[in-house]
Amino acid sequence: DMKQAYIDLHHAGYAHSVEVWLDEQLVGGLYGIAIGKGFFGESMFSRASNASKVGFVSFARQLADRGFELIDGQVESDHLLALGFELIERENFIKQLQAATASLTKLSI
Repeated sequence: DMKQAYIDLHHAGYAHSVEVWLDEQLVGGLYGIAIGKGFFGESMFSRASNASKVGFVSFARQLADRGFELIDGQVESDHLLALGFELIERENFIKQLQAATASLTKLSI
């Protein structure tokens, strides 16, 4: 059911994934949901050192170029903190969430 939900969200323009390849091998990536000017990361994986970080940094630059205001990593972790994520107070998060999702445009990459 979850797999089909993400396929449907992808076809609707909301679910997105990033792949990191080394030669002919998939070595890392991430996926999540874009709503308005917010991206909500669901999961990252890495089969080679720092592969998911490379994918995230590249994608974060694309999001910034498109005016995205919020990237939500959902759960604080050392990995996300190393990427520059910050834990913010709930009240501040809700304000940022409301601003980022005020226009429900689809991400086009």
